[in-house]
Amino acid sequence: MKTIRWVLIGQVQGVGFRPFVYRLATALRLSGWVKNQVGQVEIVAQGDSNRLAKFSHDLLDKAPPLAKPKIAWCESIEEIAISNGFQILSSERTENAFIHIPPDYAPCEDCLKEFYNPADRRYYYPFVNCTQCGPRFTIIKSLPYDRLNTSMAHFPLCPDCQAEYENPGDRRFHAEPVACPVCGPMLEFSNVSDGVANPVQQSIKNNEVALDTCVQVLRAGGIVAVKGIGGYHLMCDAGNDEAVKRLRKLKHRPHKPLAVLFADDQSSDLSHLKSFVVLEKHHIKLLRDTIRPIVLVNLKVKIPKLKLWTPNNGHLGVQSCCEGIAPGLREVGVMLPCSPLHFWLMDAFGGPLVATSANVSGEPILTEAVEVEKRLGHITTHFLHHNRPIVRPADDSVFRFIQGLPRPIRLGRGCTPLELTLPFELPQPTLAVGGQKKNTIALGWHNRIVISAHIGDLGSPRSQKIFAQVIDDLQGLYGVKAERVVCDAHPNYSSSRWARQSGLPVYPVFHHHAHAAAIAGEFHSPTPWLIFTWDGVGLGEDGKLWGGEAFYGSPSHWQRVGTLRSFAPPGGDKAGREPWRSALAVCWEIGCHWQEDMANYDLLHHAWQRQINCPPTSAIGRLFDAAAALTGLVQRASFEGQGPMMLEAACQEESSTLKRNPMLMILPIHTNLEGVMEIDWEPLIPMLLDSHQPVSVRARCFHDSLAHSLLNLAKRFRDKYGVIQIGLSGGVFQNRVLCELVFSLLKAEGFQVFLGEKIPCNDAALSFGQIIEISTFAKNF
Repeated sequence: MKTIRWVLIGQVQGVGFRPFVYRLATALRLSGWVKNQVGQVEIVAQGDSNRLAKFSHDLLDKAPPLAKPKIAWCESIEEIAISNGFQILSSERTENAFIHIPPDYAPCEDCLKEFYNPADRRYYYPFVNCTQCGPRFTIIKSLPYDRLNTSMAHFPLCPDCQAEYENPGDRRFHAEPVACPVCGPMLEFSNVSDGVANPVQQSIKNNEVALDTCVQVLRAGGIVAVKGIGGYHLMCDAGNDEAVKRLRKLKHRPHKPLAVLFADDQSSDLSHLKSFVVLEKHHIKLLRDTIRPIVLVNLKVKIPKLKLWTPNNGHLGVQSCCEGIAPGLREVGVMLPCSPLHFWLMDAFGGPLVATSANVSGEPILTEAVEVEKRLGHITTHFLHHNRPIVRPADDSVFRFIQGLPRPIRLGRGCTPLELTLPFELPQPTLAVGGQKKNTIALGWHNRIVISAHIGDLGSPRSQKIFAQVIDDLQGLYGVKAERVVCDAHPNYSSSRWARQSGLPVYPVFHHHAHAAAIAGEFHSPTPWLIFTWDGVGLGEDGKLWGGEAFYGSPSHWQRVGTLRSFAPPGGDKAGREPWRSALAVCWEIGCHWQEDMANYDLLHHAWQRQINCPPTSAIGRLFDAAAALTGLVQRASFEGQGPMMLEAACQEESSTLKRNPMLMILPIHTNLEGVMEIDWEPLIPMLLDSHQPVSVRARCFHDSLAHSLLNLAKRFRDKYGVIQIGLSGGVFQNRVLCELVFSLLKAEGFQVFLGEKIPCNDAALSFGQIIEISTFAKNF
């Protein structure tokens, strides 16, 4: 007889790991116990050597699908008297815990079988879950992960659920969110009085009636705010043009694409989506992943009529997804139900629904009933609530396939908090607070780093409030107190102001250094990098607005070796939403006149000549804006990135002849006064203004020319430094057309090319990059 003690870390809580250990030990006739500690699991097992060896092997080899266990240590201990076979003991707290927070999971197959079984007591119960699925991150208040430490604490278990919870042979054994219609959360449909259309406020607290009423409102062309896992969605009939137009008008979102929620028809190829979008196997796999993200996919050339799907394979009629879903674009975000409630809603409605985040534009998603009714009352008076509290917001994750791999655009529900292992030890706990837009925060300690869910634009008081809450929340959950804070070097970012007021030592990092460091940190290598950081504007070392840079070296040892010829849009920050300003600037820069009949033309030109509120920038994102305006696609953008997105979409409309023989402008590269190689965009301007060429041809030429310019820079730096390892970072590389052109050109020349696979390439990467940049990582090079 031997007695062995294991401590396992990693993703071992909230994934059915203790029940698995119990069943495994019992099958091998071992004695002992398993218990949760804060962030880890302790196991003591007693038996003969062969059975203990089998047990130790199967702990990792046969772990539950959602578990990611790691053996922190394993040791033989003195034989102790253990009675009553193998047990699950009560959780306990420990110091210096290896805490891992499980994300939220979509319904598993077993729960869906119950959900659709009329004989089951959880038939169409919108909160069915087990140890292999259901909410986790959005309901956990503190660790250890026990029911009392979640927002399910005030739902006492009924006798049937209690029996499941206590039965080691049941898949709901210690499933903390377990519930049923008798004891669990319930739906409430609220029709808030507006004094006119709804003179009487109504409240329906009955699952079936509440959902049925919601469906009736949606079929009548109404808008409903629906509470989900990490917050509310604003929903309307995706095939009702008037409903979509009204949602856009009331949410002040005239052009930004809207995500579409489809039912899961359980077919292997999601056949009912294929008449609307172009789906490949990798799209289907990601759509059905446990994180249930929004996946960006190409639209069919012509949006067809869609048959409405129902669970019994009947059809309710015929409906189309209106063209207002993604105006001017060739791509749309689609998603499948992420919770039992969404499965039920989609089955009952019978067609696709718009499902956009319920928030004021740019702010974090709303989670509280009172707040959503107050802040979104101008959009809708119809709300489908439920009474399971959401502890922290988590918007939908968004992915786009580039070069055959899913690249994150937004980190959210199902994949946050994102935990990564650093290739070094941090000298002290470090908090990084990211940038101003697409904000995330990161917390690093020892060799671990945790990145928050998407917070958003910090330009509003509510965003700043949530930002501060997330900072406190992450430190509290992981039991880590930051001793220093890293921020963007721009002094006017809200995150930078918070850092200076935190009372902690502050370490500013330049925007594009953080972008470069994010790639180096994700794909750590002892070899020096050449990293292109192409995005909108960020403060550079010289006090100017950068955004078309190339860096050689390693974190904290970057040398700026490449850039874009700068230009100075009149109006400064206004250029971000008014692409015509960047277009004017590039034209004036080369002595070309454009739109001379516009109001205030002479005044603007006068200010530009005297450099009044016309800060120069080398941002390729602004050059994309200029191209969108010069080709007539977008003069004023209603959302960030509209011009570049429409320019990319136009590329996909070009003829097959152009694909075989692309029109290409060779852009000069010269060394500027600072000794930095500079791409000169001047030859592009006459081409972009050539109205004899279709917009699609000009758009493709613009992309091809920039991709070849990047290649030419890379070849020059290879000749100079011997570098072959290329990183791509910054929001411009969300552009699939440009990115895949760059990959193709660089790989053909023997370069190794890297684009973020776990970390978004946009400003959501800044917090991660900030920690890498100020760490001891550079010592490894």
